[in-house]
Amino acid sequence: MRFGIIGTNWITERFLEAGRTVDGFAATAVCSRTLDRADAYAQAHGIEHRFASLDAMAASGVVDAVYVASPNAAHAEQAIRCMDAGLHVLCEKPLASNAAEATAMIEAARRNGVLLMEAMKTTFLPNFEAIREHAGRIGKVRRVQASYNQYSSRYDAYRAGTVLNAFDPSLSNGALMDLGVYCLYPVIRLYGPPLAVKANGVLLSSGVDGEGSLILAYDGMEAVVTYSKITFSDAPCEIQGEDGNLVFDKMSEPSRVELRLRGGAAEDVSRAQSPHTMRYEIEAFLASARRGDIESPVNTHDVSLQTMRVMDEARRQMGLVYPADRVLR
Repeated sequence: MRFGIIGTNWITERFLEAGRTVDGFAATAVCSRTLDRADAYAQAHGIEHRFASLDAMAASGVVDAVYVASPNAAHAEQAIRCMDAGLHVLCEKPLASNAAEATAMIEAARRNGVLLMEAMKTTFLPNFEAIREHAGRIGKVRRVQASYNQYSSRYDAYRAGTVLNAFDPSLSNGALMDLGVYCLYPVIRLYGPPLAVKANGVLLSSGVDGEGSLILAYDGMEAVVTYSKITFSDAPCEIQGEDGNLVFDKMSEPSRVELRLRGGAAEDVSRAQSPHTMRYEIEAFLASARRGDIESPVNTHDVSLQTMRVMDEARRQMGLVYPADRVLR
């Protein structure tokens, strides 16, 4: 499958590195805001075609799908334009700025009969499958503790008075959208949408959240989610059952998973996993496209939409509004 790359940043470099380990993957075009930037990126990464116009790339006939890795606020508009041109779309997380945009994207996939998948790599990882497989051994689940707290190097610039993209509300950015989604999406994939949400966050002067926490209420259990771009933590994540716990190092990219039964020793249930962790989502995307699917059986449209709805509610409770939200009113 021939991919066009939208965005020229560190995540697209990781994507290309992973894609080149996958049979059937080819990066044939790149689109950036200026042709000079597209040229430089294409030359550095051995990509043949370069564009400064998204519509020109979509109509060029040199790509079958696009990987959207532009700022969050641009995801919906760019993805819909590509789907209306008949292209499959693998879109970086979060899928959109809000649930209304996500709904429009899903409708575009259905209307055009093309594949739309959120690029949430976690749910395709072998160690996430290990978590799913062994969850039945810990008894009735009562609590999930999911965290992603990573101090952003861009926060140093923010503290010095420069607001970079990571803390710019016009791009629908901030800690919830960047890091919190890595906790919420897998929880919703495992347990479905919550019955209720309680959220709190620290809003920065730029208008985005620097850190926050959510409690998701389920029947007989709760999920506690914490995330931050202005502090850091190495605390592990846990799924706590009545008979034992599953403990793993990172919610976004678990590499070590331990089963700890009550009163027993810890058992390492980790699986071998490629260092190119994005390769699994790329393989799944290619497989879905070959089958003619419009959604992944794992990263379904429903999971993406349910996650966006939780994030919308969390932002409502925090008083965090993006320009993209006002457009919808």
